Amino acid sequence: MRNLIVCLIGWMVAASACGQKNYDDAEVEAFAAIVAQHDVAVVDVRTPAEFVEGHILNAVNIDVRQDSFMEKARVLLPRELRLAVYCRSGRRSAEAAAMLADAGYRVVNLSGGITAWTDAGNAVSLDNHEIDVFVTKGGRMVRMHTLMHASIRMEYDGREIAVDPVRKLGDRTVDYSALPKADYIFVTHEHFDHFDKGAISLLTDDHTRLITNSRCAGMLELPDGKCEVTVMANGDTVRLADDISVEAVAAYNTTDGHQQFHPKGRDNGYILTLDGLRIYIAGDTEDIPEMEDLGQIDIAFLPCNQPYTMTPAQMVKAAKTVKPRVLFPYHFGQTNLGNTPTELKDHGIEVRIRHYE
Repeated sequence: MRNLIVCLIGWMVAASACGQKNYDDAEVEAFAAIVAQHDVAVVDVRTPAEFVEGHILNAVNIDVRQDSFMEKARVLLPRELRLAVYCRSGRRSAEAAAMLADAGYRVVNLSGGITAWTDAGNAVSLDNHEIDVFVTKGGRMVRMHTLMHASIRMEYDGREIAVDPVRKLGDRTVDYSALPKADYIFVTHEHFDHFDKGAISLLTDDHTRLITNSRCAGMLELPDGKCEVTVMANGDTVRLADDISVEAVAAYNTTDGHQQFHPKGRDNGYILTLDGLRIYIAGDTEDIPEMEDLGQIDIAFLPCNQPYTMTPAQMVKAAKTVKPRVLFPYHFGQTNLGNTPTELKDHGIEVRIRHYE
């Protein structure tokens, strides 16, 4: 009998341990407070079809029912961040939370899911651009939003950064009136798919700082005092804040017959450093020799659409020169980039192809 009791106690302890959750649950009010923090990534584990019908602002969509769920999570979600996960009712997100916690993440699950979120009167977003999350050397989060073509939005430590904001190209539009005012706007050059005075006006107020080349600065039509304008030429470096600096770098065409599109010395690329995280935004350029001298780059945005920028082969060559940890091809139109990840896999470069177009 004594042995039986000991066995039963041992079984009960083991069962309790196995049933113990390795993540936290949160009701709507507590969950809302968590997602407002700067070191939290929001993860929507529903299907893409459910996601586009409305989701919590800034959520990263990774379908827990896909076999690649954990593989994608490891790529898109830095381990340093706390994860706030949700689904429709809380059941799928509980499964996702357990898997993520097993992988070493700190996870909180929304009880009742997005149904409880909306029933409590909280808003959802219909913006369906993709979001990538990175962590700086100091542990601060950077959210990268793929908006359109060459237009990028970054959220960093409570600050808003816009790169080449444009409202409309073809059938694609971005409603900048619905976005927060920008702390910093970077414009690479004057072409219509990079320089949109209306978009800039919608993003600016009296605390905005616009960084651009001299030609775009001369074309601006902003009221006096609307924002501070900083003109940069290739090679200039400016410290924008204690933890933010920018270097203007060369961006130009080299192929015979194409130099008129982006002549040497006129346009800017930028290396934006956020708390030690170095982000290279190449602008419209080919694989120029100056890329050899950029130094260590964590994230690179490289364009790929001839005759205006690079061919896929040129972009691969440029990536091997720059050696970023993560490469985002952008400005690629209808260019087929299907082989790019394979070509760069053995070089330690992770390629993320996003739906800019």
